[in-house]
Amino acid sequence: MTPARLQTFLAVVDHGSARAAAQRLSVTESAVSAALAALQRELGVALFERHGRGLGITESGRVFADYARRILGLIDEGMSAARESGDPERGRVRLGAVTTAGEYLVPGLLASFRTRHPRVEVTLDVGVRDRVSALLADHRLDVVIGGRPRAGRGLTTRATRPNALIVVAAPGTAPEPATATWLLREPGSGTRDTTLALLDALQWRPPTLALGSHGAVVASAVLGLGVTLVSADAVAGHLRQGSLQRVTVRGTPLDRPWHAVTAAAPTATARLFLAHLTDPAAAGELAFRARRATLTPVAPRTGEA
Repeated sequence: MTPARLQTFLAVVDHGSARAAAQRLSVTESAVSAALAALQRELGVALFERHGRGLGITESGRVFADYARRILGLIDEGMSAARESGDPERGRVRLGAVTTAGEYLVPGLLASFRTRHPRVEVTLDVGVRDRVSALLADHRLDVVIGGRPRAGRGLTTRATRPNALIVVAAPGTAPEPATATWLLREPGSGTRDTTLALLDALQWRPPTLALGSHGAVVASAVLGLGVTLVSADAVAGHLRQGSLQRVTVRGTPLDRPWHAVTAAAPTATARLFLAHLTDPAAAGELAFRARRATLTPVAPRTGEA
């Protein structure tokens, strides 16, 4: 079982056919078919079944796909960890963030980090909580900024920062929260789940309007389409400018701190980012508070800062 075969298998899972996978991998269709056949012989189970001109994944294939992503992620992470152990200043950190943090919190942290550590390669993947958490659990991200991680994925909170969720609406209106339209984030969003849990706790059944992103929810609230639960950090500017107003709702504001989350063993460069994140002198007002003593700063080489 080789990484190349696992990559081929996942390409077929993601693209639905050997032909599409071959185009994605820039190999021949026969090479994809041969790799799949070899992998299925090695495992002793069918991973796909024919569905018309395409391939449908079997239950065994679905189970194995989760492991294959994790294996490839671990290989990639292990290679990075080995390279960075001697010089984290020249390593790589793959950041993930939930949408709200990615739009309003992480850019400032990245700016200060890049100024201090210009040789580090940084990537940022922004998405809903479930997606970025899955990428972190599969070792395809190094650090995720978001809400509290769900149990059972082997993820660890390294640092936290205060965050409050408040209810807002357009100014000049007096919405009745129990009957007003509530604007919701897309499925997979932690804020959406928290909003629905709040409405359930209040035993309210108001009309709802699901929108595709955090930005769409806030813009719709500004236009008076309804009320919404949102991070106070994300709408601070709107509140100052008067384009949104706070709405009093029992049980709010909700204390929902930001969490900086990693897998069990972050790489040296990931630890460098976490050390920056928890240093008020470096991160300023965006700084997090470290949760564990293991996150001591990684000393840069002489002359590098």
